[in-house]
Amino acid sequence: MKVTIRSTLLLSFMITFILIGGRAVAYEEPRYEVVHRAEDYEVRRYNDRLAAQVSIAADQNNAFGLLFSYISGANQSSEKVSMTVPVAQSEKIDMTVPVAQSSGSYGGYMQFFLPATFSLESAPKPTNPSVEIVVVKGGYFAVHRYNGRASDQNFARARTVLLSRLSDDGLVSTSEVIRATYNGPFTPPFMRRNEAMVSVSWP
Repeated sequence: MKVTIRSTLLLSFMITFILIGGRAVAYEEPRYEVVHRAEDYEVRRYNDRLAAQVSIAADQNNAFGLLFSYISGANQSSEKVSMTVPVAQSEKIDMTVPVAQSSGSYGGYMQFFLPATFSLESAPKPTNPSVEIVVVKGGYFAVHRYNGRASDQNFARARTVLLSRLSDDGLVSTSEVIRATYNGPFTPPFMRRNEAMVSVSWP
């Protein structure tokens, strides 16, 4: 039977779906407990986590490259570190200009969480001084999940939804809103998992 262009494209899409989906599922994710579900968000309790962190300053792409180099072996033991999800990014965004990203002396940070097998003592030491190993304190985080591209505009929209819902429910945020992305750039937008998350005071 003659294979049509349409069926070939469909087969290619299915293979991409399986391969990309499989890799996403295989990545380690920090454990958490959902303590509350509400419209447009849920509240999670996280334990302390370990992360490699770089200040974004004015160059977000460089921050990602430095972190990727670190897990690829740019550390004192030349050890490759397994990729985990999500990639977390903290930004201060002006409420009146939702798509603006801060720069200058404070540009936020980007983090790659390390596998749970590492401790602060056993984690490979970075060779680049711009990369530091930090303990991300656990606690309660309100999280709004959305799909599509992890663009500034989509994140700003998710951030607005999250903070608006928290205000409606009388919950107080205690940190800047964090952008968390779980998928690579070749994942179809409708399959992508993105989150806006913020630390909250929880009873």
